[in-house]
Amino acid sequence: MKTLLKMIAAAIVASTSLEVGGAAAENSQKLSGRQIRAKFAGMQLTDEVHWRYVYDRDGTLRSYSMGTKKVGKWAVEKDELCLYLKEPDDGCFEVSLSGKRIEMKPSGLGLTLEGVLQTPADRN
Repeated sequence: MKTLLKMIAAAIVASTSLEVGGAAAENSQKLSGRQIRAKFAGMQLTDEVHWRYVYDRDGTLRSYSMGTKKVGKWAVEKDELCLYLKEPDDGCFEVSLSGKRIEMKPSGLGLTLEGVLQTPADRN
């Protein structure tokens, strides 16, 4: 009987998690090029712990990751955000917004970036 109750409780938790995740995905809005430029210029995208990308208004991109700083460029091309840091995973991303959370899916191969868009905390 206890095993059955545990299984039912686990099923309820799993279905609730799926509903919450589905609701978050439904609230996600794909951004146009104009919206990307307006949201990102002068802001930073960060996971709030390990890395942050600062999108300066002049198109300069400053990357801070695990104590390493890199400088490159960012641009908006065909409704995608393009990052150029002379890295193997440079390229363009489709950008979606859900609240303050940003999800960036690469056009080609690569990892999806997720973070929070906020005012830069310039620590150079």
